[in-house]
Amino acid sequence: MRPADDLRDVFEAYLGSLELAAELGSLETALRYALEPGGKRIRPVLCLAVAEAAGGRMEDALPAAAAVELVHTFSLVHDDLPALDDDDERRGRPSAHVAFGEGVAVLAGDALLGEALRLALSYDDPAIARELVEATLGMIGGQHRDITGDDRDLAEVERLKTGRLLDAAVGLGLRVAGVPEREQRPWRAFADELGLLFQVVDDLLDEDGFAERLGVEGARRLAEDAAERARERLAAVAADTGVLRELVDELAVRTA
Repeated sequence: MRPADDLRDVFEAYLGSLELAAELGSLETALRYALEPGGKRIRPVLCLAVAEAAGGRMEDALPAAAAVELVHTFSLVHDDLPALDDDDERRGRPSAHVAFGEGVAVLAGDALLGEALRLALSYDDPAIARELVEATLGMIGGQHRDITGDDRDLAEVERLKTGRLLDAAVGLGLRVAGVPEREQRPWRAFADELGLLFQVVDDLLDEDGFAERLGVEGARRLAEDAAERARERLAAVAADTGVLRELVDELAVRTA
């Protein structure tokens, strides 16, 4: 299996060459702007790594990986808007609504979601698009709970807002690889633990969410436990999951 950095490089090349709908016209500039500062690309790399580990071809998973990354980017563009989180900066440069105006940012987010669905629908298997849509609706539901203060069950809010797209990244990789539903359970269990780990790490870095509720040490223990359970779930999978373990270890280190 290719290491995570190689998968990331392949994905960046694919994303850069991805043709967007001609009807978007100059709006494409705003989409590309939002997509460029990609960070670690954890979701697409996860999708590609799972597809390879499950016996599929990484190349076949590229559209699915791009679809989940486009949905993630759509959520960031909209989250940054004044009506939601009101963030003027994203990854060290102006947010889309600051760079292009609020109206264009709303449309860019809408277009990113539309492009993601178009990619998911390029597969013959309708379950791929269904997986992406259901995860997107879960993410939106979690965001709604967050902005309306319905966060008494913080674990459920974070499972929806963050975990659903990570679960979809795993699920899309499995579906592209043709893994039957009855054999997906250990992979999905891994995705659940990875989603929790990812969110707790973010909360530790931002000093909110679980870190605020449980305290830094309590949140750190929660992250460490989730990382250990994620490794155990991978050990139960009959496949070479070294790259996936690498992703877990990278996240776990960030809790220090």
